[in-house]
Amino acid sequence: MKAADILACGLAEIAAHIRDGTVTSRAATEAVLAALEREGAHLGAVARLWPERAMAEAEARDRERAAGRLRGPLHGVPLAHKDMFYRKGELTECGSRLFRGFRPAVTATVLERLDAAGAIDVGRTHMVEVALGITGHNPWTGTPRNPWNRERLTGGSTSGGAASVAARLNFATLGSDTGGSIRVPAAFCNLVGIKPTYGRVSRAGCMPLSFTLDHIGPICRSSADCALMLRVIAGPDPRDPTTGAEPVPDYPAALAEDLRGERILALVGGLGCEPEPAVHHRFEEACRIFDELGAELRRAAFPDGEPLNVLRRVIGMVEPAALHREHVLSRRADFNPHTLARMEPGFAIEAGVYARALAARAGWLERICRELLEEADLLILPTTVTAPPPIAETDTGGDARFVALANRLTACVAPFNYLGLPAASVPMGFDGEGLPLGLQIVGRPFAEARVLRACHAFERATGHGRRVPPVAAVPTA
Repeated sequence: MKAADILACGLAEIAAHIRDGTVTSRAATEAVLAALEREGAHLGAVARLWPERAMAEAEARDRERAAGRLRGPLHGVPLAHKDMFYRKGELTECGSRLFRGFRPAVTATVLERLDAAGAIDVGRTHMVEVALGITGHNPWTGTPRNPWNRERLTGGSTSGGAASVAARLNFATLGSDTGGSIRVPAAFCNLVGIKPTYGRVSRAGCMPLSFTLDHIGPICRSSADCALMLRVIAGPDPRDPTTGAEPVPDYPAALAEDLRGERILALVGGLGCEPEPAVHHRFEEACRIFDELGAELRRAAFPDGEPLNVLRRVIGMVEPAALHREHVLSRRADFNPHTLARMEPGFAIEAGVYARALAARAGWLERICRELLEEADLLILPTTVTAPPPIAETDTGGDARFVALANRLTACVAPFNYLGLPAASVPMGFDGEGLPLGLQIVGRPFAEARVLRACHAFERATGHGRRVPPVAAVPTA
């Protein structure tokens, strides 16, 4: 199989090819490394690669397979991840001058689980500084470019990872989501990304940003690939006391069920930001498709969504500010303006305000589950209210316009970080300029299987995710 054919495969597909011997791990790893080094550099997506290490591991996986030993469902599959997942002794710089030269003494649990499943870690992709930002801007490392239009944002903070997966340089990637940083890049790059329930996936060995809002999850080219990756990384972890003891379902197997009788509530307002006409049009089309798939679709407004976003922003400013307080005091010049614009207001928020924002969470979760999810199995709404904005026009140095844009881009996604509910973005189609749009699907706590099943059914009905962007490592025809 040629390199272009290898790179055109999704995660589950390449894993199957390596498992049955159609493709060697060595060939797949060579193809990914070459594509990341070449096209990844043009997109500004790659932080660093580990070719010698990766090729040695690929050859070891091929020897293991030849001897009849397979480590797990991702045996021999090369992957690159966001530059915030610690691997013991390897450089991890978190998109920031603050972490230059940092080599952690531990390996992230999610990486250990991918290792156990047989995956090969080939390197790191660029990200927003310390993961605090939804646009993807990073003046220190460069702003990754969207494969669908190089002048447009990828979304952040999992910016380079999303660009690499969309451009067919990387089969899948790990991301973090504190206020939309898995789902927004997935939407802007025509991918599937899932933020699991808070506590479903361990955060041990991952750069922290906000203790009560951070989530870890995959960004992939399909919901089937997300299901496979989530099955590997999910589950309790003694190194992370916030992880839950709920058993991890067989997510890939759950995709086989259809949506007949599924109760879906379409949220058409209440979050304080009206969608652009193209987003509204595609969302109405999505509602029609779910109706055709046999779901029972109703409509409602999100109850008091604007106050909910305010509560999330309070926590999302205070916790990063507390985490980086000493850095700001001693090395303020090493932060870029976009980061400071989101972080510094946290120093002015009183402890009582923060405490009330935390205390209100349980009541809000109970209310949303009662008013929306008691009579519905799933919620749907746009992932973002706009298509990917231009890079140049939005690079305003962290001023009020930048903060307003960030708030607008997170309006539909950030409430579910505050609530801790599972939420995924799936391709919803394109606007008149050919830019991707995302549909968000939200479920009850620990209902990731149900969310992914709806994503999968929608994907199969529309085919949006099968389109290949103009900037890709594989032929488009």
